[in-house]
Amino acid sequence: MQQYLSLLEKSWFELHRHYHFSEPQKIFNKLIAAYSEKQRAYHTLQHLYECLVLLDSIRPDLKDAYSVELALWFHDAIYDPQAKDNELKSAELFEQYLAQDLSIDIVQKIKQWIVATQKHESTNELDLQFLLDIDLAILAASPERFEEYEQQIKQEYAWVDPDIYLIKRKQFSNIFIKWNRCIKRNIFNRILSKGRERI
Repeated sequence: MQQYLSLLEKSWFELHRHYHFSEPQKIFNKLIAAYSEKQRAYHTLQHLYECLVLLDSIRPDLKDAYSVELALWFHDAIYDPQAKDNELKSAELFEQYLAQDLSIDIVQKIKQWIVATQKHESTNELDLQFLLDIDLAILAASPERFEEYEQQIKQEYAWVDPDIYLIKRKQFSNIFIKWNRCIKRNIFNRILSKGRERI
């Protein structure tokens, strides 16, 4: 965990300097604690860190990089492997923590983006496309990292019958294969290509 904290802290307090959060340290501590919960194996600080690293590589292409970054911070803030409303609850938590510090338009946009990470449906909204691509970029990771990811997901779903688990994982794979969006940068064309080959 310690190896991720430096970048995470830098990211969070840059967001604070942009948005002027009322309680930046308190919310940061709560989010770090949330992503460190024992039921998590993949949806952890490591995943958040990897998302933010990838975000930095495409920041110049985003219309509102700060909103994308803030959405990434909260997109898995609530995570229960047995629940079906994690994204909705994460969006609600975002609103609870930061609505008083942000404009209504920003709050509504980021809430919608967080909820959109549940289904990863096609969109014409460029920043949201990038957000969704970043969230699934693990599918184009190195073979070693991808194998680690597979084991992490399996650990989170250890409570599921093995046969059902395989069916659900295939369904998830189909979501990625059916992606048919106009992706702006070559990095995401490579991600899409690698991910399809792997699946």
